[in-house]
Amino acid sequence: MRKIFVTGIGTDVGKTIVSAVLTQALKADYWKPIQTGTELDNDTERVKKLVSNSISVFHKEAYSLKAPYAPYASAVLEGIEIDFENIHLPDTNNTLIIEGAGGLLAPITETRFIIDLITKFNAETILVVQNYIGSINHTLLSVEALKSRNINVLGIIVSGVENKMSEKIILQHSGLKLLGRIYKEGHFTPEVVNKYEAQFSTI
Repeated sequence: MRKIFVTGIGTDVGKTIVSAVLTQALKADYWKPIQTGTELDNDTERVKKLVSNSISVFHKEAYSLKAPYAPYASAVLEGIEIDFENIHLPDTNNTLIIEGAGGLLAPITETRFIIDLITKFNAETILVVQNYIGSINHTLLSVEALKSRNINVLGIIVSGVENKMSEKIILQHSGLKLLGRIYKEGHFTPEVVNKYEAQFSTI
């Protein structure tokens, strides 16, 4: 099984849309190990609605939490104790797109973070970057964290508005490859996701 972990430089930078595009482009399975904020939205259901191929399977979360906070905070509010060691990969022979929650150092427990899941699963990783004030700092710090764990980073996908100056600095100092970009769209539909398929089908 090939495992690709989609992480981001923060919250709401476009991980779910990127995950949907990759799931469609690679005809992969999709899994979000820990979902928070289910009182507002559910990423698995959102990705399922955007993927139009008949091959992808959408696996159930290990933990599904109502509050829209980091996993640890959401779990504490609900009186749930997340057992990191009990989060296991779903059973599949297909390529698996794994979507993280928040950024790399979003806490899962008092001692475990999202980046620890990447290490546990020995997954290839894609870093989703969005251009905003502070994004260079957030991106390069995220890259440093990934490199410090010897995680195999396939590259960066830019989500949203293009900023050539910021992206040049990020790519120059991170040494990572720009895998592609997904622009801000008026509304994401299966048809919109399909138009990005060719760009990412050879990752």
